[in-house]
Amino acid sequence: QVQLVESGGGLVQPGGSLRLSCAASGSIFSISSMGWYRQAPGKQRELVATITSGSNTNYADSVKGRFTISRDNAKNTVYLQMNSLKPEDTAVFYCNVRGRPYTSPYTYTYWGQGTQVTVSS
Repeated sequence: QVQLVESGGGLVQPGGSLRLSCAASGSIFSISSMGWYRQAPGKQRELVATITSGSNTNYADSVKGRFTISRDNAKNTVYLQMNSLKPEDTAVFYCNVRGRPYTSPYTYTYWGQGTQVTVSS
């Protein structure tokens, strides 16, 4: 079993900042990519940012220059620093991890439970 525990969501005013964290635990042998997705009400889930094991990053155009993804491989944790937040950033943010458990030679995709981010005055 692999668990992803997210934290750091909440309510923030436009222009404010939040930092999301996601820690992977359990029987995970190795992690390749880690990332964040979000889903706003009435919309499909969309990619926000990803980071590979070699720290190569990829961002959605809508968050470039405002959000920064990073990871701590020793802690199996991925972070998302969100600055200059806008009302349109309001969504449930989901952590995404691709990794291999001890019990299988295959790579699987795991999802966190989601954390709400609300940007409003």
